[in-house]
Amino acid sequence: MSLPLCLAAKILSIKIFLLEPNMVLGRANSFFLKFSEKIFCYSNSLKNFPSKFLNKIVLIEPLVRLIFYEKSNRYLKKDKFNFLVIGGSQGANIFDFEINESFYEISKSFPIKVTHQTSEQNIEKLKDFYLKHNIDSHVFSYDSNFFNLVNEIDFCVTRGGASTLAELSLMNVPFLVVPLPTAKDNHQYENALFYKKNNSCWILNQNNFNKKELSQFFLNLLRNHNEYLKKKENLKKLNYQNSWNNVNQKILDTLNAN
Repeated sequence: MSLPLCLAAKILSIKIFLLEPNMVLGRANSFFLKFSEKIFCYSNSLKNFPSKFLNKIVLIEPLVRLIFYEKSNRYLKKDKFNFLVIGGSQGANIFDFEINESFYEISKSFPIKVTHQTSEQNIEKLKDFYLKHNIDSHVFSYDSNFFNLVNEIDFCVTRGGASTLAELSLMNVPFLVVPLPTAKDNHQYENALFYKKNNSCWILNQNNFNKKELSQFFLNLLRNHNEYLKKKENLKKLNYQNSWNNVNQKILDTLNAN
């Protein structure tokens, strides 16, 4: 979506500054990279990034909305462990009608709450499923107060969008990423791999999905919090310099210097 803006800037001789939130250089950014002054990135090891333009990279901490920097300090809930499922409003079968069955299995042993995003046409089906199995739940398609949802959860199952992962990371919420297999250049997997290499998330290959194994994963998570707490601590370390002022000042300094 940045392509028409960058094209207009090129025609009007306006300086171009790019942002690449993914761990793979996007097609539009790749095209306009040679015309840009700088490109803001979260890593200097992006896939498909031409080495001759490495000097244009300005490293910044992940950009998120201001409210996510005003996070509250939270710990595990004592009454129920709260899960959030974010499959995108377009949904996917694995997010809509398979992960929920794993929640049912673990609800037999542990009290849980599930906040589940799905497509509009599947809301009632999922509501009925959780109601039938006596699982505390909130099923929705879109919620403008996403921050409030994240602030109430303990664990998230999500796709690998850069913004979502950055928000969860800043909130110190451990997450399991199920990258979209059809994502261009496999960028969702690469986004998740960045956190995996920092031992701060788990990755599940959708093509190898197994409900029994996922249920066991959740059970292990609830029975032994050591790995969970380690992930939380690593997320905290990953974001210790990430503040609204630091990120904005780095961007302003770069703009003013060019």
